[in-house]
Amino acid sequence: MYLDEIPFQRSRIIYLQRALHHNYSLSWSRPVYNSTMQKTRKKVAFHTLGCKLNYAETSTIARQFESAGYEKIDFRESADLYVINTCSVTENADREFRKIVNRAKRQAPNSKIAVIGCYAQLRPEAIVESSAVDLVLGAREKFNLLDHIQFEEEGGSPLVIQDAQIDEIHGCVPAYSIGDRTRSFLKIQDGCDYPCTYCTIPMARGKSRSLDPEILVNQARQIASKGVKEIVLTGVNVGDYRYGKDNVLLDLIKRLDDVQGIERIRISSIEPNLLTNEIVQFVSQSTSVLPHFHIPLQSGSDKVLSLMKRRYGAALFQDRVRAVRAAMPNAGIGVDVIVGFPGEGPAEFDQTKALLAALDISYLHVFTYSERPGTPAINFPGKVELPERKRRNRILSDLSKNMTQSFSLKQLNRTQKVLIETLQNGQLTGMTENYLKVYLPEGPPELINQIVDVELITYRDQRLHGIISGK
Repeated sequence: MYLDEIPFQRSRIIYLQRALHHNYSLSWSRPVYNSTMQKTRKKVAFHTLGCKLNYAETSTIARQFESAGYEKIDFRESADLYVINTCSVTENADREFRKIVNRAKRQAPNSKIAVIGCYAQLRPEAIVESSAVDLVLGAREKFNLLDHIQFEEEGGSPLVIQDAQIDEIHGCVPAYSIGDRTRSFLKIQDGCDYPCTYCTIPMARGKSRSLDPEILVNQARQIASKGVKEIVLTGVNVGDYRYGKDNVLLDLIKRLDDVQGIERIRISSIEPNLLTNEIVQFVSQSTSVLPHFHIPLQSGSDKVLSLMKRRYGAALFQDRVRAVRAAMPNAGIGVDVIVGFPGEGPAEFDQTKALLAALDISYLHVFTYSERPGTPAINFPGKVELPERKRRNRILSDLSKNMTQSFSLKQLNRTQKVLIETLQNGQLTGMTENYLKVYLPEGPPELINQIVDVELITYRDQRLHGIISGK
């Protein structure tokens, strides 16, 4: 089979100069592993940039490779194939991607590099121009990566970009992470219908679509069978989960709440306009859905929220935080905020700062606005200079530290259930139900991935310390 005979349906294929100058023969068969292949077994390594959803998808693709006979190794080792799952939310993610490609090539100069993910969908040609990669797959084809990988005895494979127009992306491929952490990220939804003027995600992942709840319940059972204690529900817009007429997010979490073996369920992030009173009340009464909400704000100024085309105002956000706090006084509440958006003058920034300071919040994720190609905001007037953006970031980052300290101090002299995750430098670490990291004295490694009662005794050096109850 030659280049002009490859039958990819509807996807756009670009063979770059390197491919056009050579008559490469393509082999599309997957390696089938058996005991006689040990010496020639191909090694594959994965690196993930960005969100929890990317981690879930990388883990699923890695399992495909392992089932096909590849040996999965650490990305810092010498591999035959490096797979990079990219993000495009921030400019830093783009720069980090290039560093990762260069590092992989230094480790294994003869390796192949495949690039998937949001950046691969949005700017495939830019990836090839700026880095030594062998394959770039967009949103439609990333879960078919195995079908595109080849290893030639002589020469190299053609450099291929395969993508599709984003409105051609339909369906939602199931994915969950396993093996890398004590918790599992379970993808319930993909894509987004919100036209936020700063965001590239709809262009990278398409319209909002959700997975069948039967599939998700079965996947949760699979995760439970592997001994994982905590599931994090993830997606692009988790609160927009809807399958058919009768299944929304509340219906899904009620069903997952009944899955035997999963002791903790965490909602990764939920838009304030989608955080209903019914969800808040159910979580407050659930024994497994955790009292932790991550609620994007982005700005405390109604003017800026309007420029961003967010679907709520500052008053609604304030109401949602207070509703959570009223139902669950000890809940963890995290907030996303963007500083330096075009049109955010000193008065608008002060409004954001004042709103956040007035609310009982546990922590902030502060993002410095960066211009993303193809978004409406890139052409907005009222640009904030970069030094001022960074200054505002520092101000809110300091506020976040104060919030975390205040919230942590309120936890002292309480006993909380902690999922033990690591043993490093003589200390166990774990997460409380309300999303605080706790440091404990050295203990047996057998405690990792166990949920134990911990007495929270002190907060020092920006760390919450505890001891296991009864010790």
